[in-house]
Amino acid sequence: MQKLLIKGKRKLSGKISISGSKNATLPILAASILAEQVKLSNVPLVKDIFTMTDLLKFIGLKVKVEKKKNLIELTNYKKKINTLAPYKLVKTMRAGVLVLGSILTKYKKAKVSLPGGCAIGTRPVDLHLFALKKLGAKIKIKDGYILADAKKGLKGTKIRFPSISVGATENAILAAFNAKGETILSNCAIEPEIQDLITFLNKLGGKIKIFGRKIIIKRQRFLRKNINHRIIFDRIEAGTYLVAGILAGGKIKINDVKPRILKCEIDILKKMGAKIKIGKSSIEVKKNKVLKKLNISTKPYPGFPTDLQAQLMVLMTQAEGLSKIKENIFENRFMHVPELKRMGAKIEIKNKTAFIFGPTKLTGAEVMATDLRASVSLVLAGLVAENRTILNRIYHLDRGYESLENKLKNCKAKIKRY
Repeated sequence: MQKLLIKGKRKLSGKISISGSKNATLPILAASILAEQVKLSNVPLVKDIFTMTDLLKFIGLKVKVEKKKNLIELTNYKKKINTLAPYKLVKTMRAGVLVLGSILTKYKKAKVSLPGGCAIGTRPVDLHLFALKKLGAKIKIKDGYILADAKKGLKGTKIRFPSISVGATENAILAAFNAKGETILSNCAIEPEIQDLITFLNKLGGKIKIFGRKIIIKRQRFLRKNINHRIIFDRIEAGTYLVAGILAGGKIKINDVKPRILKCEIDILKKMGAKIKIGKSSIEVKKNKVLKKLNISTKPYPGFPTDLQAQLMVLMTQAEGLSKIKENIFENRFMHVPELKRMGAKIEIKNKTAFIFGPTKLTGAEVMATDLRASVSLVLAGLVAENRTILNRIYHLDRGYESLENKLKNCKAKIKRY
């Protein structure tokens, strides 16, 4: 099993180009089931994407990946496909369940394994199924599979989510795309990745509009034959490298981004004392000698994302005084804390809140990744720690970060895989 070796206390400087968003690509790949021919560009070449393309191939789509161009072409001219999404292809990522909405609305039945992914919480599919039932689907759970049936087709309706869920919002949009009449979703997630999914579906011929946390979907009548779509940038990857630059940077420039999408993250980093210069499609960061303590809570977009909580926590270990992070999205997303404490961090967890005491000197150690974002937080810690850090189970990293070592090496980091 591969590991990462990181030698710390290196001043980083250079430029990093941000990849396309994994969390936007996955639902758009699921949406491609609804289309006939799709060409996606700016696709990140990470493990989750290849798992999803394998799932689509199993279902019956033709998939061509051009790695050198970060391009995926998909075709689906079949009137009948395999409406099964098996456990072996869904177990490693929760996004696999997103094919449920697309298959059900187009082919009127689906059998999809309950999803897997990072062990950061229960993340049940209750809200997904709640929405599909409202649209008229008959749902059963049997032997670890979701059995969904809509023999007469799905029907538009009004759905108010009891709580905000990204995945449930995406599945409901996909299911409602071909449902009869009009569907009104309220209390929705409105992440940029969801907005990118809507842009894609509207190119396909959809009539979908967002009003605050309300999404209105009218049944499409005419599908376009060929769709070209460029995936938006990965805001979590961008945020990760911004934190890296503030932790260990002389000067790091993040390219290929839309800074307005990162407004919350930028504001928080500025409050901590970071030096940030914003361009049209770039953000430049410098390390500040003194970082200020801060109290934050993770929230749905446009609030501070849970996917950047672990990375920000590493930054807080270098800030003056007591910082706090309240985790409101997932109940088990502090699994990186014991590993950070092995490196010298002073962190206490009470209920859903992490108390981070700083500044503390971090020292390299052998540590273990427990999920995708936890693993990259340990990379960040290794960059500023004394001596060397060895990170185990880096397959978590490969699920969501494209060319991480190369991007950091280009900024003079000492990091290698072995």
